[in-house]
Amino acid sequence: MPRVSIHALAKYDFRVEIVVRTTDINYGGHLGNDRMLSLVHEARVAFLEAKGWSEMDCAGVGLIMGDVAGIYKGEAFAGDRLVFKVAAGEPSRCGFRLFYSVTRKSDASKIALMETGMTCFNYEDRKIAPLPEEIEQICTFA
Repeated sequence: MPRVSIHALAKYDFRVEIVVRTTDINYGGHLGNDRMLSLVHEARVAFLEAKGWSEMDCAGVGLIMGDVAGIYKGEAFAGDRLVFKVAAGEPSRCGFRLFYSVTRKSDASKIALMETGMTCFNYEDRKIAPLPEEIEQICTFA
């Protein structure tokens, strides 16, 4: 079975630290994949907030996640402080991608590489919306 291929970027524009909670741990004793997605959501919200936006008002449009991909590189455990580096790129007519590098702060161990495809969405009309120029400007690579 072919594996998803994600590569770390040379540069990320934003970083936030998030602590793994006891409730994020699965039966294997490490951070669960479902909880990683929740932590990615937290990192995304922090990234947008740093730009003065939210998922409901991102340069005048809402955002909806169209896809997600991830590669797990190592385990994380309760109490670990994870560093999420985030960058935006690959703008399209109605969306863009966010790229995440996740490492453990204490020893710089690689935990995961994640991507989310964000679609611009008009929640009032329940329709896809065009990508605003302000969002395209933060996309640091094509």
